[in-house]
Amino acid sequence: MKLATLKAGGRDGSLIVVSRDLRHCQKVPKIAATLQFALDNWGLVVERLETVYKSLNDDSSWDMQPFDETLCHSPLPRAYQWADGSAYINHVELVRKARNAEVPASFYTDPLMYQGGSDSFIGPHDPIFALSEEWGIDLEAEVAVVTGEVAMGASVHECAKAIRLVMLVNDVSLRNLIPNELAKGFGFFQSKAASAFSPVCVTPDELGDAWQDSKLRLPINVQLNGRPFGKPNAGDDMTFNFAQLVAHAAATRELAGGTIIGSGTVSNKQGSLHGSSIENGGVGYCCLAEVRMYETIEQGAPKTPYLKFGDTVRIEMFDQQGASIFGAIDQTVAHYEGRQR
Repeated sequence: MKLATLKAGGRDGSLIVVSRDLRHCQKVPKIAATLQFALDNWGLVVERLETVYKSLNDDSSWDMQPFDETLCHSPLPRAYQWADGSAYINHVELVRKARNAEVPASFYTDPLMYQGGSDSFIGPHDPIFALSEEWGIDLEAEVAVVTGEVAMGASVHECAKAIRLVMLVNDVSLRNLIPNELAKGFGFFQSKAASAFSPVCVTPDELGDAWQDSKLRLPINVQLNGRPFGKPNAGDDMTFNFAQLVAHAAATRELAGGTIIGSGTVSNKQGSLHGSSIENGGVGYCCLAEVRMYETIEQGAPKTPYLKFGDTVRIEMFDQQGASIFGAIDQTVAHYEGRQR
């Protein structure tokens, strides 16, 4: 099943069911006005939502409308919790190697995770706003899951069953603000801008064989200024799967329905800077920081700039037949001129 949220309908938008081919949709106010309501009442509404989904795919729905992903907000315009992991240790290894530091042994057995701002996500086609290019604006293409309610101390097996939805995310980072902030020993805050999620989220069963062992085993495609930038496989080199990440988040607290857990930047192991870019036959990158890490390791200093105003970022994933699964995150970096209404 595929679900999305239209911006119309108040702060939390209006829930719609979207056809598998992303061509049609249907509002479902009598079933669930918002996605959060659906997640809070999943056992009561899921079968009715699936019935609508089937009718859309059969072209038998009497109330279907054309689907326009540019009208969508992130599936959850705001959430009770957004916690982002760092499941791809290759990304961490590169960061450490670039500054001649060892990766602590615990990083391979205990996931890294930070709690991000979840009160104000942005839409998948909204600008990436910043006040200054000097902040070091960077994209981070990731996969994320949305959970139902999870008990404190839930097992990995229980957490796997609690995963309700899967989606993509651009977890924007302000790289030049990170060092001073982490030096305080209290984690990210200002260095993490508002995140954007894919227009559509899907139930794990919709992914078929691509969803195995709580991992999404498909390439995540990233374009920068209209050119291919990355296509690493989200299922490869993932040290911790999503069930493990959810269990980590629930180790000392209950998780509310609608909790979002991110994978961290998708990153595949590659030989070198010169062999890892798409132009050189590699799978490329999901963030500019990795390019800069390779440059630092091999050339002594980074040369690739971070995002500038006017740059564009597109993040998308396709099934085995080449069809878009989640729609696209398609954003332009822009100077913030005041609150958008």
